[in-house]
Amino acid sequence: MSRWSDRSAQAETLSRAVWDVLATQGLERLTVRSVAAAAGCTTGLVMHRFPNRRALLLHARQLLHETTRARVEALEAAAANPRAALRAVLLQGMATDERTRQESIVWMGFLAAAFSDGELIAEHRRNNHAWRTRVERLTAAAAPDWPAARVASAALALIAMAEGAAAFAAADPAAFPAARQAEMLDAALTAFGLLDRTT
Repeated sequence: MSRWSDRSAQAETLSRAVWDVLATQGLERLTVRSVAAAAGCTTGLVMHRFPNRRALLLHARQLLHETTRARVEALEAAAANPRAALRAVLLQGMATDERTRQESIVWMGFLAAAFSDGELIAEHRRNNHAWRTRVERLTAAAAPDWPAARVASAALALIAMAEGAAAFAAADPAAFPAARQAEMLDAALTAFGLLDRTT
C-alpha cells in the first residue's frame, strides 16, 4: 500500500514538509510546489489539503502553537515549583538547540507574512495572547504577593527578552549559544527577584 493511501501518514508528511520548507528555505520559498517537492508528492495532492500559500502559513503557525503548547504543559507539570516552571517555560521559547532554532525561524517567517494579512495576524495575536496569559499566570504564581500590574509588566519584559534572544540566536547561533541564552534568562529573572534558588 502506498504511503499516500494512508490519510494520517499523508497529513503528517505534508505537515513536516510545510515546516521544513519554512524553517530551512525561508518564507519566500514556501510555495505549494516547494512543499510538494519536500514531501515527494504532486502539487495537486498538496493543494487538496492546502489550497494556497496562506493555508500553508496558517498550518505552520498552528503546528508551532500545538508543538510548543504540549512542551510547556509537560515542563510545567514536571517543575518543582512555580519559579522553576517559569524559567523552564521561558527557556524552551529561546533558540537553544536546532529544534527551537527552527521554531524561531518559523515564528519570524509567519510574523513577517502576517502584517499585511488580516487572517494571519489574527491567528498570530490569538496564539501570542495565549502565550502571554501563560507567562503572566506563571509569574503570578512565582510572586504571589505582587499586584497584577507588576505581574503583567514583568511577564511582558521576560517574554520580550526571551523572544528577542531567540530571534538573534536563530540568525546567529554562534554568537548566542545555549549557555549564554540561559545566562541572559537567569539575569533577567534575578533582576525581577524571580530566579528559583532552591535547585
